[in-house]
Amino acid sequence: MVSRFRCLVAIGLVSACVIVSADDWPQFRGTNADGIAGSTLPTQWAADEGETQNIKWQVPIQGEGWSSPIISNGQIFLTAAVPVDEDKADAAKPTEYSGGGGSRRDDLTSTTFHYDVICLDAATGKENWRRTAKQGRPPMPRHSSNTYATETPVTDGKSIFAYFGMNGVYCYDLAGELRWQKDLGSFEMRAGWGTSSSPVLFDGKLYIQVDNEEQSFVIALDADSGEEVWRVNREEKSQYSSPIIWTNSKRSELIVGGVVYRSYDPMTGDLLWQLDMEKGRSSATPIAVGNRLFVGTELRNRGGDDDGGGFLFAIKPGGSGDITPPNDATDSEFIAWKTDSSDIQMASPTFCDGHLYFLERRAASVTCVNAETGDIAYKQRIRGARAFWASPWSDGKNVYCLDTGGTTYVIAGGAAFRLVSENVIDEQAWSTPGIADGAIYLRTLSHLYSIAEPSKSSE
Repeated sequence: MVSRFRCLVAIGLVSACVIVSADDWPQFRGTNADGIAGSTLPTQWAADEGETQNIKWQVPIQGEGWSSPIISNGQIFLTAAVPVDEDKADAAKPTEYSGGGGSRRDDLTSTTFHYDVICLDAATGKENWRRTAKQGRPPMPRHSSNTYATETPVTDGKSIFAYFGMNGVYCYDLAGELRWQKDLGSFEMRAGWGTSSSPVLFDGKLYIQVDNEEQSFVIALDADSGEEVWRVNREEKSQYSSPIIWTNSKRSELIVGGVVYRSYDPMTGDLLWQLDMEKGRSSATPIAVGNRLFVGTELRNRGGDDDGGGFLFAIKPGGSGDITPPNDATDSEFIAWKTDSSDIQMASPTFCDGHLYFLERRAASVTCVNAETGDIAYKQRIRGARAFWASPWSDGKNVYCLDTGGTTYVIAGGAAFRLVSENVIDEQAWSTPGIADGAIYLRTLSHLYSIAEPSKSSE
């Protein structure tokens, strides 16, 4: 059975690949949005003042932003929101937050920001160019731990598409020339949390999930012109996960999270199937591993309208209509299995050695799930770890877990927990790293680091 599953994984991964360089990381969580690197990564590094190990370079980053770095053709692209008044820079910085305790809404709507797209040289960290996409006051407040540049840009190797939530979407060429821009509107978000859903590219179209408290929708834009191709209104409130493309043995599908998970035809926006998640909150981005799609919502039990959720489903290809299992069934024609024990929360899962890995943010624990069966291999609290908000990543051998204090815990892949190493960068960190050519590009509150063994780093 395990070998059969791995065969399905191999077939699906081949079909799911987009046409980019093997050394690129073109979107949130990489080529296939799964956090899986294409090369072996270092397991040891240090960035203390008295000692540096496997730190190729570090550079300061002006402004706030939890967007991930993306990498294309030896260049790094990331976004930042920078207060125009330098005296307000400290007040605008996101604060550390472990969860709970109310909305902690920051009303920065009277503060003027410029929203920047930044290009760096991957080999040196040198800034190649910086463009201000927009300058103005944000239309909505945000949570004190969020930023106005949390959405990760995406590239097709020819253009960079930067989405700043309610501050618009902007397309640049690789030299930093603006090709087009589009305003998608301004909408109230739940409890002033702000936005975080990153765009995805497929077959010449840019897809953006705009879920909010007023009128949620998913939209497809022509990547060359920015013109609207299609738009589908959604019966959802504020959600925070990012859409992905699932290319399986049957077809390519646009997967969009929510209280009801939905699959759309990427070409037309037609609904292919839907799955009732029994409420909860959709923050973690789904992951596709070959012919299996894994989706879930965070358990909510605080007396709100979204109370419920906490389930993880493994979905088979070819579904149509409502694929929700009947009653309390844990499988069906298009559902391989269902579990309520994955601890899926904010961080998106990754895959390594036949298993899925989930991070529980407040308890700082990792849950390992057998991807074929849904059985829980282990749940383990990582001693000394702070909260987990960044998503884990894998190089096929180890799994990397970055806490909010900047420490990365490396654990061995497989069904048994084993801590390989702890690597400290003593700075606040929420951003999920980008990876290319054996290097980890790790963004903290104020710096970007290139982490690589000397033989693995770019020349």
